[in-house]
Amino acid sequence: MNSQNSFKIVILGGGESGVGAALLAQAKGFDVFLSDKGALSEEYRSILHTHSIPFEEGQHTEERILAADEIIKSPGIPDKVPLIKKLCAQGTPIISEIEFASRYTKAKKIAITGSNGKTTTTLLTYHLLKSAGMNVGLAGNIGESFAKQVIDDTFDWFVLEQSSFQLDNMYDFKADVGVLLNITPDHLDRYEYTFQKYVDSKFRILQNMQPDDDFIYFVDNEAIAQELKKKSFNVNHLPISFLKKEMNGGFFHDGVLHLTRHPRTFDISADELPIKGPHNAINAMAATLAAMAVGLTDEQIKTGLLTFQNAAHRLEPVEKINGIQFINDSKATNVDSVFYALNSYDTPIIWIAGGLDKGNDYTQIESLVRQKVKALICLGKDNSKLLSFFTPIVPIVIETQDVKEAVQHALSLGQPNDVALLSPACASFDLFKNYEDRGDQFKATVRSFVP
Repeated sequence: MNSQNSFKIVILGGGESGVGAALLAQAKGFDVFLSDKGALSEEYRSILHTHSIPFEEGQHTEERILAADEIIKSPGIPDKVPLIKKLCAQGTPIISEIEFASRYTKAKKIAITGSNGKTTTTLLTYHLLKSAGMNVGLAGNIGESFAKQVIDDTFDWFVLEQSSFQLDNMYDFKADVGVLLNITPDHLDRYEYTFQKYVDSKFRILQNMQPDDDFIYFVDNEAIAQELKKKSFNVNHLPISFLKKEMNGGFFHDGVLHLTRHPRTFDISADELPIKGPHNAINAMAATLAAMAVGLTDEQIKTGLLTFQNAAHRLEPVEKINGIQFINDSKATNVDSVFYALNSYDTPIIWIAGGLDKGNDYTQIESLVRQKVKALICLGKDNSKLLSFFTPIVPIVIETQDVKEAVQHALSLGQPNDVALLSPACASFDLFKNYEDRGDQFKATVRSFVP
C-alpha cells in the first residue's frame, strides 16, 4: 500500500453512510473524494464544506473515480451500474461503510440482519444494553453512521443493523454476536431474481465469526434451516423456535418466551412485553439472547424489555376514530412484513397497500387476506398487480393516489372495532420521498379527521 496520504479513497453516495465514511477517511489521513450522481442534502453539503472534503454532485467524474485505490460504495448503488462494473473489471476494491469503519474500532459488535424485524430487534437490543448502563453505540442501517462514530471510538459495544446490500461489500468485518431473523424473498431485483443469491448475502453475517461467538437465528425459517443443512458453521449456535424446545437458544410456548444460553435460563410472558404479535416474540427472543451473550443480568434484561418503545412506522397505533383503529405500518415494504401485520389483528381489516412493487409474490398472504381483509384501498401510481391478484378475493377494492382520499374511504367503509391498516407491501418512491414520509403523511391525515 502506498503511504496513507496518497492512498486515494473515493466514496460513492453522499447520504449518512457516505458522509460518515468521508469524515473517517479524512480523519485517518487518506486522500478523499466523494461523488454523488444525485443532489446532496443541504446538511451533508455543509458538513463536507466545513471539513474541506472535495466532492461533486449531480454527476460521476469517471476518470477521477477509476483512479481510486479503494471505493466505499453506498448500499443503494447496485453492482450492475456500468461504473461499478468498470471498477470491478479493473480490480478496484469496493467496500461498504461498515467494512471501512470496522477497521478502526476496538468495540465488540452485535450485527443483526433479516428480511424483516431487524430494525425492531436492533433498537430493542440497543435499549437492553443501554438501559443496563453499558457504553454502547447504535449504527448500521439506522441512526448516525458507524464510520462517524468510530472517529473518536469511545464505545465498548456497537449494535449494528445490517442490510443485505451492506453485507455484500463486507469482507473482513467480524461480528461477536450475529443475529439472523429470517430470509424471505425481498430485493430480488438486486440479486438477478435468484433467491439463493439473496440467501448467500444474508449468511455473510457469519463470515469470520469464531467458535466462541454467538449465532442467534430463527430456525423455523425454511431458507435458514435449508442453508444450515448444506453448510456447517463453527460458532455457538443459539436457535430460536416455535416448533420445538431448544436446549440452547430460545423457544416460544404457551405465551412464554423461554431463553437458554448455557448455563443460564431466562423466561418472560409475552403478555408483559410492550411489543405484540408472534413476529415480535421472535425479535424479543433474539434481543434477549444477545443481551445474555453480552452478560446482562436477568433483572437488567427484564427492566429493559418492559421499558422498550418501538420506533415509528412499525405497527404504530395512530388514532381511534368512530371506533376504527388506524395503524401506521409504513415500514412494511414487502409481503412478509404484511403477513406479520395481518397476523397481529383479530378484527376485520381495511388494508391500505401499494407503491412500487419489488417483485412481490402475494400468494403467501392470500389466505390471510381472504380471512381478515374486508376492503383493500390501493394507494399507488400503478396498482395493476394488486388489483389483478386481490379483486377476486377482497369484497371491496378501491384505487387512489391521495392519502386523504385513502383515509376518507377507510372511515366510510369502517365499523367500530375495525382496523384501518397502512401496510403497503411496496416501496414508497412513486408518491412519497421514503417510507417515513409516507407514514408521516398518513398519521397527519388521520389526525386531521379527529373530531
